[in-house]
Amino acid sequence: RHETRQPEMVMSFLVRIGEAFPDAGDIRIFVTGSGSGPLAGPLGGRFVQEVNAVTLAVERLHPDVRAVVELGGQDAKIIMFKEAPPEEGESSGKKTPLTSMNDKCASGTGATIDKCMVKVGMSPEELSNLRFDPTRLHHVAAKCGVFAETDIVNLVKSGIPRNEIMNSLADAIVSQNLAVLTRGNTLKAKVLLLGGPNTYLPFDQQCWRLRIPETWRERGHEYDPSAPIEQLVVVPEDAQYYAAYGAVIFGLRDSSGAAPIAYRGLEPLEEYAGSGRSALFIYPGFRFRV
Repeated sequence: RHETRQPEMVMSFLVRIGEAFPDAGDIRIFVTGSGSGPLAGPLGGRFVQEVNAVTLAVERLHPDVRAVVELGGQDAKIIMFKEAPPEEGESSGKKTPLTSMNDKCASGTGATIDKCMVKVGMSPEELSNLRFDPTRLHHVAAKCGVFAETDIVNLVKSGIPRNEIMNSLADAIVSQNLAVLTRGNTLKAKVLLLGGPNTYLPFDQQCWRLRIPETWRERGHEYDPSAPIEQLVVVPEDAQYYAAYGAVIFGLRDSSGAAPIAYRGLEPLEEYAGSGRSALFIYPGFRFRV
């Protein structure tokens, strides 16, 4: 959690990285995720679009995965890998990622979960220990973050227990993403759950693992019902870092011929953090005021 203090959090990470690798020589910075774009200039880095970064990481680490759900703090992403028929002499066809992203509204993201957690009076520790119970769910609008918060407030005023309210929110988020972000497609096993909410919130994971197989049965998708659901809908280790890892893969592959980049050290980022984010930064190909 950066508590909207992203420059300070990035500086903290860079200090830790520097202490862990004191002999590092040529350093290049690649950043990704909501809010990281303005930090690229002070760092002397390059921004990598996060859907591309997540796709690169999954292709490298999980070539057998057919679908990805990544919930971030400010957006939600679904990636589905479509496999073409294999060409002659090949055992498998080429995979093409089909991506969908909700970056226009905080509905279905970590920001909405955090706001509603506060409204029901639940601590982050309590939320991380909450278990999903589908037997006591209430209506929560998931198409809009503001509407969801309004429904949450009304449930609180009605005396609904907070665990039931947060479970209802999780179910609304999962159902909305399965209905809208998939664009009519089916998330086929193996499905990967990534991002902070999917990493740290067991009740969120449990809701996905309940609702995704329901869509398989409704749509006639064949899967092995005897296989543990944790093997079909997977939360991998370090699931919150896949976008960052993908940005690194992009950096290692980068041969676009763009102007070279070089890490500028901590001083420009400290200046940016301390000046109210109003300084002007110029670096190859970009000029902007933030």
